[in-house]
Amino acid sequence: MPLFKQFGPLELVLVIVLALIIFGPGRVARLGAELGKGIRGFKEGLQPNKPKENTDTTDSENASNEA
Repeated sequence: MPLFKQFGPLELVLVIVLALIIFGPGRVARLGAELGKGIRGFKEGLQPNKPKENTDTTDSENASNEA
């Protein structure tokens, strides 16, 4: 017998309402954003090393574009 059953829609709504009551809407939004950043960083860490896109322009590129 599993310790936890699957969550249904009613249980999910109950958890969200309790989180809003305990933490407040502003803090819940920040926690969600930080959780998303953490998961994204974890996934990027699992990927093999790949070259990163260089979006920064160097001074030499800026000088050649202005001339």
